[in-house]
Amino acid sequence: MEPIYVIGLMSGTSCDGVDAAIIKTDGLGIVTRHGGILCPYPISFQKELRQILGQTVESPEILDIEKKLTKYHIQAVFQVLQKYSLRPDQIRLIGFHGQTIAHQPLKKFTWQIGDAALLARETGIDVVYNFRQCDVTNGGQGAPLVPIYHAALSRTLQKPIAIVNIGGIANVTWIGTTEEELLAFDTGPGNGLLNDWCLRHVQEPIDRDGLLASYGSVSERHIDSFMENLYLSKLPPKSLDRLSFSLDGFDDLSVSDGAATLTALTAKTIALSQKFFPKPVARWLIAGGGRHNPYMMRCLTKYLGGVIQPVDQLGWSADFLEAEAFAYLACRSWRGLPISYPGTTGVVKPISGGQYIRASGMKGF
Repeated sequence: MEPIYVIGLMSGTSCDGVDAAIIKTDGLGIVTRHGGILCPYPISFQKELRQILGQTVESPEILDIEKKLTKYHIQAVFQVLQKYSLRPDQIRLIGFHGQTIAHQPLKKFTWQIGDAALLARETGIDVVYNFRQCDVTNGGQGAPLVPIYHAALSRTLQKPIAIVNIGGIANVTWIGTTEEELLAFDTGPGNGLLNDWCLRHVQEPIDRDGLLASYGSVSERHIDSFMENLYLSKLPPKSLDRLSFSLDGFDDLSVSDGAATLTALTAKTIALSQKFFPKPVARWLIAGGGRHNPYMMRCLTKYLGGVIQPVDQLGWSADFLEAEAFAYLACRSWRGLPISYPGTTGVVKPISGGQYIRASGMKGF
């Protein structure tokens, strides 16, 4: 298995833009990580994406948004190639996650929009896409899929450890003493509710540097009420949709108190996740946009035991971890290696996944 260059593209539940990253891998180890870029969506397009979240039936509106989304991904490919002085013919694959607009694993349904054929044709690079459907078809949750990449990155670290990604939804990966001793699940809201709160009240898509929350007070009453949600006590594996939670019940809070409460809520639900771990961890590695929020990090320090460490300190590309992961998963899919496991998604046995389309338009591995 010769190492190949792969571009990973990720448009997450925050709906704020495309992350593009380049790695060189053989699907087992990671030879090099070149880094990545963020290509932000215009605020107007972020709003368009949020308006179709939860829809399950194709429509002209969704097809139009899908085409726009794919064009942003095409731009991201060429921008990341330019940044790292690589040509399209040097890249063997693109791992294209697309944008999740509906995720209903109990109905064996998950939908990530994005035109893989258009992406392959315009970039001239073969594309692996639709990573989640095989898993949900075979009884899995379809998420999270990043844990096998977490395991590859952390091979030399002392175990067990927990890696938390705080995107729109937060998820955790518990890694035991062997690479396939994995447990992973969505813990609850990540930045999603907080971002929605900020957009609603101050017309900003995020609480930048946690400034809004820092002026507020946490409402334990609201948190206690939220913690009664049945999902939080459900045994893993389990996963969430971006719209699994809403701001209902928080509107009686001031703007700053709401931001503080929603931030603390994310940290508390992450802390609750450790009751499901096979063994306790002494080290928590934090990835995703949430680690940029000092107020969020203070809340995590308050509620979690052990060492709290941003993954940047390990030399990982924290902002592009998921984009790198889908590059890694693309290579594993292309080579028929498993991308999901019983402990990560609840699938019966380790399975591969994803579909493949060549730049010529031909499908199939």
